[in-house]
Amino acid sequence: MPARDDMPSTLKRSPKKAQDTFVKTHDSAVAEYGEGERAHRTAFAAVKHSFEKVGDHWEPKAKRGPSDAKAAGGRDTAARTAGGVDANASKQHLMDVAKRLEISGRSRMTKSELVDAIQKANARSTRRARG
Repeated sequence: MPARDDMPSTLKRSPKKAQDTFVKTHDSAVAEYGEGERAHRTAFAAVKHSFEKVGDHWEPKAKRGPSDAKAAGGRDTAARTAGGVDANASKQHLMDVAKRLEISGRSRMTKSELVDAIQKANARSTRRARG
């Protein structure tokens, strides 16, 4: 399958279910829209519905559903994406993720600040993992 060959490294370090979700959706989107960015975005949208990015990989979410305002609003919404962080999760969940990622100052952060800090920590972890 072409999608499995070109799978992003964060998904290669993730559970098989996340990989399968990406591959199946990507291949279906390629058949519908053709190869390219739209197929890739569609596949990641499907992954984000069931998984959240934690560090350099994706983990299952406790509850399926849109992970941020962009996912909830669709392609044409002006909302920003949270980059795989489950911005719709509870503040306590975000605090737990921030603790696992060793984000300092997390106890004084608002929910929005936690989402931003987790996004930055995820990006750092992914850069380190890619070498």
